[in-house]
Amino acid sequence: MAGWETLQETVRLELLQRGEEGCRTGGMQEKLAAAGTDEGKLMEVYRELMALEVAEDFPYKEPSGLREIRDLRPEGPRRLAVNFTPEVWRDKFYGAWLGRSVGCALGKPLEYWDYLYGKDGRPGWENIELWFRGADAWPIKGYTPGNSRAEAEYGLGLSDWSFTSTRETIHYMESDDDIRYTVLGLMLLEQKGLNWDSWDIGKLWHKHLTYAQVCTAETQSYMNFAQETSHLNGGKPADWLQRQERVRMHLNPYREWIGAAIRADGLAYGAAGHPELAAELGWRDASFSHVKNGIYGEMFNAAMISAAFAGLSNERILEIGLSEIPATSRLAADVKQGIEIARQAESERELVSTLWDRFSHYDPVHTNNNAALVAASLIYGGDDFEKAVVTSVACGMDTDCNGATVGSIMGARLGAAALPASWTAPLNDTLYADLPGFHPIAISECAERSYQVFLKISAELEEQNK
Repeated sequence: MAGWETLQETVRLELLQRGEEGCRTGGMQEKLAAAGTDEGKLMEVYRELMALEVAEDFPYKEPSGLREIRDLRPEGPRRLAVNFTPEVWRDKFYGAWLGRSVGCALGKPLEYWDYLYGKDGRPGWENIELWFRGADAWPIKGYTPGNSRAEAEYGLGLSDWSFTSTRETIHYMESDDDIRYTVLGLMLLEQKGLNWDSWDIGKLWHKHLTYAQVCTAETQSYMNFAQETSHLNGGKPADWLQRQERVRMHLNPYREWIGAAIRADGLAYGAAGHPELAAELGWRDASFSHVKNGIYGEMFNAAMISAAFAGLSNERILEIGLSEIPATSRLAADVKQGIEIARQAESERELVSTLWDRFSHYDPVHTNNNAALVAASLIYGGDDFEKAVVTSVACGMDTDCNGATVGSIMGARLGAAALPASWTAPLNDTLYADLPGFHPIAISECAERSYQVFLKISAELEEQNK
């Protein structure tokens, strides 16, 4: 059983993944073509791919273990000296939840093939511009128009998974995986504090998410985990670390895609001002479904979000994010490229065009290209919430994920009171998450609960340091 895709497509993606990881895959394309749709032959090709070793001359070192990752990270502040009043803290937590919702809602209708992959020779960013221009809404100053002349003129459309996130329909944050994982992170910390690992992630998902609510790497891991547990005997087995490898690796060519990176926020909110701890929580979570750069993506985002609460500049936030992942990784190299592109860009159009040309060799929902895009948007946006969020969506690729991450960082940094009402008011402080107890719920209540989790974890840390 393949899960997210057909077995033939899964093995094709595994061939690409093995090449990206530094394996020599010469001759495997021909073997894949010869296998056709025969599942037995496809599995033979798959097993041969999985047996490949990373080439000795591969220029990157990319471990998946926490200790090994930390051995390769740069120097950085592992904990920030932050001392705000309760009122300021509450404003920042509300800002983080609101900012994430704003960015996700802006990008959600645009999470569509035309903007992910491009169309008719046009890159995704150009199609986004065409859609907004066709609605007389360019440059972007508000939510995505539900109708545009670009539909008739260029055959462009909007996502079938978005129902109430266009400018004509938005009156709350509708359900989305980017927000559901934020809620799940909150729930996990409320229930377990710091006492959990990747096994608990699997149990959390099986309890609260349906199979239809997970995508790519999460689909494969969700399905694989079902083979490693039971409803009647749900305790963690003694050999979980071995089983974990099967959960995150078996028929999972998406293990370096963006799925883990979008799960960082709810965990990072609980570790506000503690980027090292936030990155560790991201590592625990990501290790259920991802490896290498897939893990680093969540650690990078978690550290940045945690640091954003301290009100630092975007440049410093990015430095702290990079200080929690291996300097020897592809992700670190790609993020640095994204930063440099932003520093040299003289316009948004030049920025998004260059990012697309530089990083579209990755799948549009890969971790690395989207992390580079997030980094570039933070540099280009500076202190301007709208500019940073809009830029992160205007490039195309994974629009709702990138808008949500940038919105979360900017919201935590600036606080809710500083966010433009033109973006926050249409949400009416309401979230529908498709999770029991959170459908609907006030966004401000989620923020308050994150603040209470933060206080609980801070007390735990103080007790440990005595």
